[in-house]
Amino acid sequence: MADSEPDILTEQDCPFCHKKTLTMMEQEREVPYFGKVFVFSMDCSSDGCNYHKADIECAETHEPSKYVLEVTSEEDMKVRVVRSSQATIKIPRIATITPGPASNGYITNVEGILNRIKVQTEKLRDEADSPEERKKAKNMVKKLQKIMWGEDSIKITIEDPTGNSAIISEKAVKSKMK
Repeated sequence: MADSEPDILTEQDCPFCHKKTLTMMEQEREVPYFGKVFVFSMDCSSDGCNYHKADIECAETHEPSKYVLEVTSEEDMKVRVVRSSQATIKIPRIATITPGPASNGYITNVEGILNRIKVQTEKLRDEADSPEERKKAKNMVKKLQKIMWGEDSIKITIEDPTGNSAIISEKAVKSKMK
C-alpha cells in the first residue's frame, strides 16, 4: 500500500499566537514491518511564533511496549525508528528524551536520533558558562560521532505506554512494558 496524499488545511487559527497562520497536515503512511500509521503535524508560519507539533498514531491498537537495540555498527544508523509523542527514549550515559506537552512524534532512523542529541549537545557546548561544562559537552559530541562511525557502541531503549512506537530491526528486542 502506498502512502496517501496528505490532507492539508491552511490558514487555521494558531493556538498560541491566534493568527490564521497555522497549517495542519494529516497523512496515512505504511511503515514496513510495523503497519499503517497516521502522521499529524501543525506548523505556524507567523513571525515570532513558529509553533510546531507533530505526532504519530497507529491505525491498530498496540500493547504498551519496550524496544531495546544494541547499536554496534555504522550499518545500525539506518535502523528505522517510530516514536510517538508519548514515548521515552533512553540512551544510558548519553541522554533521555522524555514525553511532555512540547514532545513530538516522528519517523526517523538511529542516526536521526543521535543527530538530534548531537545538535542539542553542541548548543550546550557553545552556550556553556564554565570550561568544565564545555569540555563535558565536547567529549559527548566526540562520543556520539564515534558511535555514528561504528567505532563505539550504545544501547537505545524506547518505552511507549501507547504502543505507538517501535525500533524496526531484527536486532531489536521487543518486550511488554512493566
